[in-house]
Amino acid sequence: MPLRSSLLRPYASYVRRRLHRRAGLAVELQEEIRRELVRTARDTAYGRDHDFGAIRSYADYRERVPIGDYEDFRPYADRIKAGEADVSWPGRPRYLAKTSGTTSGVKYIPITRESLPNHFGSARNALFNYVGETGHARWLDGKMIFLSGSPEMGDTHGIPTGRLSGIVNHVVPAWLRTNQLPSYATNCIEDWETKLDAIVEETRTADLRLISGIPPWIQMYYERLLARTGKDTVREVFPNFEMFVYGGVNFEPYRQSLERLVGARIPSVETYPASEGFIAFQDSQTAPGLLLNTGSGIFFEFVPAAEVFDPSPTRLSLGQVQTGVNYAIVLSTTAGLWAYNIGDTVEFTSLTPHRIRVTGRIKHFISAFGEHVIGKEVETALRAVAARHAAQVTEFTVAPQVSPPDGLPYHEWLVEFGTPPADPVAFAADLDRAMVGENLYYRDLIDGRVLRPLVVTALPANAFRRYMKAQGKLGGQNKVPRLANDRQIADALPR
Repeated sequence: MPLRSSLLRPYASYVRRRLHRRAGLAVELQEEIRRELVRTARDTAYGRDHDFGAIRSYADYRERVPIGDYEDFRPYADRIKAGEADVSWPGRPRYLAKTSGTTSGVKYIPITRESLPNHFGSARNALFNYVGETGHARWLDGKMIFLSGSPEMGDTHGIPTGRLSGIVNHVVPAWLRTNQLPSYATNCIEDWETKLDAIVEETRTADLRLISGIPPWIQMYYERLLARTGKDTVREVFPNFEMFVYGGVNFEPYRQSLERLVGARIPSVETYPASEGFIAFQDSQTAPGLLLNTGSGIFFEFVPAAEVFDPSPTRLSLGQVQTGVNYAIVLSTTAGLWAYNIGDTVEFTSLTPHRIRVTGRIKHFISAFGEHVIGKEVETALRAVAARHAAQVTEFTVAPQVSPPDGLPYHEWLVEFGTPPADPVAFAADLDRAMVGENLYYRDLIDGRVLRPLVVTALPANAFRRYMKAQGKLGGQNKVPRLANDRQIADALPR
């Protein structure tokens, strides 16, 4: 047996046992983390402003620490960027993760010495947990590719600043770096298509065994790889390929096309990382949902999604949540973020252990007529109908058409098909029936003739890639929103 996998297999089993032992104590661990966060940051500017010294209980915490987003955190973020120490966490951040927001423009999220283990350690735990569960460790003995942003760092008053995926490149341990692709120089290429061609050249003859990245950009890599090598499937190029790690978007809409390109179904691990913290990861190949990362420096709160814009919404700790309820997820972290609303919604699939699935974005929904359609609903409906019609969907987004030239308003589904349905009219009718089943309010609007049935607009090949390129968001961690409450994206897509 190769040395690396044989040495690490026992450690992977230990990691898995420890994760699940701690998952059984998640509620108690969360209270410990909350107390430790407050104690550590008591003498920071944020801690003094919010009277951390008087916090004795979760009720005290809710009373003194308001839920907020980046705009609420911005006054503290600006002081951190200016080089001030002890603003929302002791000292100065180790890095600033630079990310773009839909309403706040560029955001600067602190990454501290204490929060780094949450980001990298959680990714490691997800992979080792897989080994501990399945015994499959051969991927440790070959090359691994991580499609990520550039590792080049800027400087913000002495704080290295860059994309989170680039920052992670700087903390990869030496034992893993020897297996990592692409090279540092290639990773630093900013233009995505140029970078992709360079990655193909570097990897096409490698013994590649693990591939990690966001599914739409992995698909681009596969297509370029097959075009360059003249092979029919990725497995022909990489016969030892056995592990796919992904996050950022729901994999199911891409599964069919990716498996066709690979030529097989590859075991996979889903992760849920964000610049604000590594939130969850798939801990089981059989149970649904992602294990909430409850023992890694993040204190979680949950707000019923219907109340998220209320002035005084219900705030729940982990011990108060229920399965099947749509919650906005709120974080307090060892990076100095406090009751921070990251904009995602989740629901619990299990409470023993606490597993979640991502249901969408708070700001990515359609409620032009009060229907509040969310991401989980459109993805579930489209997946079922596409399977029924033997259609393959490459990418899609949905937007309201409030003022059509004639007739009632409707939801427009802009879909790029890999394999279009044989009967587009029947496909659209079935999709509308599926949405009526997914969303009670949508059904009432259809039955009440406030809306007419949805319209499917088939887009040409590469329409979404051309749109993303025009927006300067091709590649990296960028992704197309599934839903919008306006037509900004819909009207900009090439027809």
